[in-house]
Amino acid sequence: MCGRYLLKTPADELKELFALEGPLPNFGPRWNVAPTQEMPVVRRHPESGARVLSLLRWGLVPHWADDAGIATRLLHARAEGLETTRSYRDAYARRRCLVPADGFFEWQGEGKAKVPYAVARADGGPFAMAGLWEGWRGQDGTVIRSFTVVTTAANDDLRPVHPRMPVILAPADWPIWLGEVPADAAAMARLLAGAGPGEMRCWPVSSRVGNVRNDDAALFAPLAA
Repeated sequence: MCGRYLLKTPADELKELFALEGPLPNFGPRWNVAPTQEMPVVRRHPESGARVLSLLRWGLVPHWADDAGIATRLLHARAEGLETTRSYRDAYARRRCLVPADGFFEWQGEGKAKVPYAVARADGGPFAMAGLWEGWRGQDGTVIRSFTVVTTAANDDLRPVHPRMPVILAPADWPIWLGEVPADAAAMARLLAGAGPGEMRCWPVSSRVGNVRNDDAALFAPLAA
């Protein structure tokens, strides 16, 4: 699920929205973000604790992994069991992050009959998907900083299209998810429930989104009748 997403909000607006500090990475609008690509992620700086925007690679590579190829299997982290699953438990405890987005794509159906849908906030604004991040160093010294998107059961808005969806966090919950304020297990469970009904909307789009080489605003437009 959520094998593609988009981010068109510019860096300076993200800085204001997320109250970021420090320099901003250089990136432009992306309409068809695919796994293994680098995208901006909001996290706490490991030393200062300030909110910063960093370019990380989509597909988690746990610090203990022998091979970075594991990333293709860790694009998403199910909210159920984050605290116990080996691939995610360390990052869940210490390295939670926010993944900015303006929308994402889901496919309804099976096989060649699958129909892609765009999903966005009902008001059209940017939002934050819950994520986890990791730093990994290979035996040859290669360093990879990566992230995964946390998912939960789809709400009423998305269930007709797909049974799962990203955990979308309200701004008031960002400090809790980032670890800036303490939270007990009950508070974390509430966050992992994700967006409530009526917060998201979806519509069918062109099958062009299935090709990673296509990356333009038309991918987000409603499919012509």
